[in-house]
Order: sequence, then structure tokens, then C-alpha cells
Amino acid sequence: MTAPDPSIELMRLINGYQVSQALHVAAMLGVADQLKDGPKSYEILARACGTHPTSLYRLLRALAAIGVFREGDNKEFSLTPLGLCLTNDAPRSTRNYARWIGQRGQWGSWANLLHSIKSGESALGFTYGTDAWTYRMQHPGEQAVFDSAMTGNSRTEAQAVLEAYDFGRSGCVVDIGGGQGLLLKTILLACPASRGILFDQPQVIASADQALTSPELGQRCQLVAGSFFESVPAGGDLYIMKVILHDWDDQTSIDILRTCRGAMSATATLIVIERVIGPPNEMPEGKFSDLNMMVQYAAMERTRQEFDNLLKNGGFKMTEIIPTRSPQSIIVAQPMSTE
Repeated sequence: MTAPDPSIELMRLINGYQVSQALHVAAMLGVADQLKDGPKSYEILARACGTHPTSLYRLLRALAAIGVFREGDNKEFSLTPLGLCLTNDAPRSTRNYARWIGQRGQWGSWANLLHSIKSGESALGFTYGTDAWTYRMQHPGEQAVFDSAMTGNSRTEAQAVLEAYDFGRSGCVVDIGGGQGLLLKTILLACPASRGILFDQPQVIASADQALTSPELGQRCQLVAGSFFESVPAGGDLYIMKVILHDWDDQTSIDILRTCRGAMSATATLIVIERVIGPPNEMPEGKFSDLNMMVQYAAMERTRQEFDNLLKNGGFKMTEIIPTRSPQSIIVAQPMSTE
């Protein structure tokens, strides 16, 4: 068997941006959803998606060549297992994430990765003259796509986290920076004896999942608005920070942890849900996510040792790291004595 030509393999990697953009366009057009009921010709798909027929065919045949769709007779296309994940209602749909990666704020920032590598600064800030949060606030359409992408990711991650950790032993669960509350809702539905507090900025709390105020959960869940740079709710047994610290540099992350520590009793527990960077030459997904954190926020993913150091400086002792079937791990920590 002939060994792969290294130059051809490298060229395939170099052209990876073409695949990303092709998937983005297919997701924006909703092509996969048009195929849920069975194969369709490219002409029918073009009419449904509002595209130039021949150009759409060229997109679809390229994606079929890498296994996203299957091209059959008479230029008909059908879904493959990969393509099914591009449908809007697939259990582990990636459609909204594919829509997000091609948005101007994300795609344009990555064009200036070189600036981040040379300077250590956010490429988004260099490109658009503001931070990522302000940029999305100024571009509500992109913010909506981003929110949908993050909620989609969280849906899979929430189930994986629930399977890996016993939340039922905690009377009061405080979700710090919990967004619209998907993780907290998942925990409360699975743990009927637990109570919850969702804590985030006022504009985020205003758009929280309505299930948290429903008759089923409303008596067990409190929505609190504020900033984790100033204070967080006291009195919890378990504090959660899911994909929060990777948005910030070390000093800012330490400040957030110290704020959290100030609200916690000596017997409370903190769990930080984040990617953990793998060993050399392995686990590329986390290392490319790390580059994305640099590009977007001048922030980072972290290794086990880096999390240990960060938590110590924030007033905590890391006790264990629990892997999940998602990319995220559960990093468990206990407050250190303040005496």
C-alpha cells in the first residue's frame, strides 16, 4: 500500500477553509432540511432554497464528495449520517454552529490570526475595533446566530454533564453566567429535590428559558441579574461556571473566581465545565478551540496544570477532573480556607 503523499495531505489541510465555508453556506440555505423527506434533484433544491441551480449543484457535489450528502442518479441528492447533523432538529444538530462560523465577526477575525500570534491581542478587536461582546451587541443578527449556536452546543453538553456528575446531592445549584438557563433547566428536571439560581447579566436574564418560570420549575428556580465581576448569589451548595473562564485571560479569570469564592461557604463546591487541553501531539479540537479563544477574546483554553494554578490563585483547591462524552470536562474544586 502506497504511503500518502505528505504534500497532498498538507494541501488538503490548507484548503480546509473551503470545506468550512461550503458547510456554512449549506447550513444558511437549509439544504439538509429540504432532504429530510427523501432525495431531491438539484433543480428542486435550488427552487426551494432560492439559489442559482447550477451553482447549487456544484456546491452539493463538492459536499457529497466528502460524505455530507450523497449524489445519486440524475443529479439527485440525499442525506448521509453527516448531512443529517446539518438538519435543524437533529438530536445533535450542528447546523447553527455551521451558520455561526461563517458570520462576519467570526470569519473576518480569523483572517487576522497572524495579528494575534504576533501581538497576543484579540484579532476581532484588531479587525473591528471593539471587543467580541460589544461587536455582537452592535450586530444583533450575528448575536442571534451566535446564541443559537451556543444553545445547540449546550444541549448536547448538558446531557453529557448530567450523566457524569451527581447533581442530586446538592440542595441549591447556582449557575454563574448560565445564559438562558438550558443547563440549569436540565439539572432541575433531573433532580426534583434541588433548587436553582440562574445568574447572568440583566439582558440575558430577560431572555431566559421560560421553562424556568413555569409552574413545574418556577417554585424551585430564581432568576438573578448582575455581574460576576461584582458579586454572585450567596447560599448555594454547588456553584457552576460552564465555559466562562475560557473567555478571559488569567488575571480576569482569577478575579471572577475570587468573586465566586467570596459568596461560597466552606462546604460548598465549585464545578468548572471547560475543555482541558490534551497532551502533546493529541486532541487537536481543544487546541484549535484555544486558537479561537485567542482570536475572539485574547483568552485561552487551559491544561490541567493551568486550571490547578488558576483555581489556587482564585481561592480554590482542585480535587478532580471528570471527563464527559462531550468535549467538556467537569473540574471539581473546593474553597480553600480564608484564614
